Amino acid sequence: MPGFEVFGAEEKKEIMDVLDTGVLFRYEFGEQRQGIFKVREFEEKFAAHCGARYGQAVTSGTAALQVAMTALGIGPGDEVITQGFTFVATWEAIFAVGAVPVFTEVDETLNMDPADLEKKITPRTKLIIPVHMLGAQARIKEILAVADRHALPVLEDTAQAPGARLGGKALGSFGVCGTFSFDAVKTITTGEGGMVITNDATLWRRMSEYHDHGHDHVANPGGRGGEGRSFIGFNYRMMEIQGAIGLAQLAKLDDIVARQQQNKAALKEAAAHIPGVTFRTILDEQGDSASFLAFFLPDAEAAAKVNALLTANGAGAMAFGENTWHFYPKWEHLLAGSTLARSGWPFNDAKGKKRVVYDPDLLPKSAALMDRLLVYQVPVKLPEERLRQITEALNKAVNY
Repeated sequence: MPGFEVFGAEEKKEIMDVLDTGVLFRYEFGEQRQGIFKVREFEEKFAAHCGARYGQAVTSGTAALQVAMTALGIGPGDEVITQGFTFVATWEAIFAVGAVPVFTEVDETLNMDPADLEKKITPRTKLIIPVHMLGAQARIKEILAVADRHALPVLEDTAQAPGARLGGKALGSFGVCGTFSFDAVKTITTGEGGMVITNDATLWRRMSEYHDHGHDHVANPGGRGGEGRSFIGFNYRMMEIQGAIGLAQLAKLDDIVARQQQNKAALKEAAAHIPGVTFRTILDEQGDSASFLAFFLPDAEAAAKVNALLTANGAGAMAFGENTWHFYPKWEHLLAGSTLARSGWPFNDAKGKKRVVYDPDLLPKSAALMDRLLVYQVPVKLPEERLRQITEALNKAVNY
């Protein structure tokens, strides 16, 4: 991780196909584009890779969440449950559709705790969004069982786990739909971009229309602008150059995952010698995208000492207990209810009355895990010299 490590002639060739036509827009211009529809082809091939019937490409993983939730009818008055260890985009998108995010604990998978999920469901709950964080599987089968008991849909946030599977089935294909990110540091990248997959034709049609200002995309003699519109939409269209890059990257995804699995195994072997170390629970090692190696020390003090030694030797790890992008108590703008809206929306209603207040101590189980957690991002290309440097640093941490 990430996919830009393997940029090459394949991406250039796909891009040149687009530039040779002069058409960057994903729709219309039939004669000029000479049958080249890169975004449409990317949608079809990505969905097929995931074992899904439909793919809807959009401008980002964040947009994918918003487009999917809109198609599902999520809006003001609804609660959407997600986890407190995720990228801010997950709950930003929930607020963006007018709903209220509710956060669960994570367990040692570093993903949604199904037991805590059950506790957080209320009559206002309308959707569950588990996140397959750091490239590996949430307990999606248990989460679906909880959801089924309460007749709730599940939307999988698979932004960090393209190529990952559980029992041979692609992550993102378990729920009613799954979302993916192709930003600059993802397993495969289009610079910016995202995708929603689903097997539901009605949901796909709604997403297709909503992401393009509500246009119904029915063929019409008037061309662009002559379509009908059943509801209002917005603009989240992916352009053809992004689709072209996506096609080349998708063709490399299985190889990327295989190489990451090999590199992760080497790093894990070195980390295993640290006294008291344990590793994140991976539900299906063969289906792990292996984009991250996550391990725990016995307590916060030990984790800090180990990481100080690793850093001093040029191989510092990520400490998510301190990370301000991914962990609930560090989201100061969420906890403070900070917004540019004069009314205080989305934390207040239109009249300025509080809709929601977040307690920084809401997720003690997750906080205890994060304080002990260290993480390495696993590259696709791991030079022997860099592997040796990390291994030596981990060896020096044995006597922390």
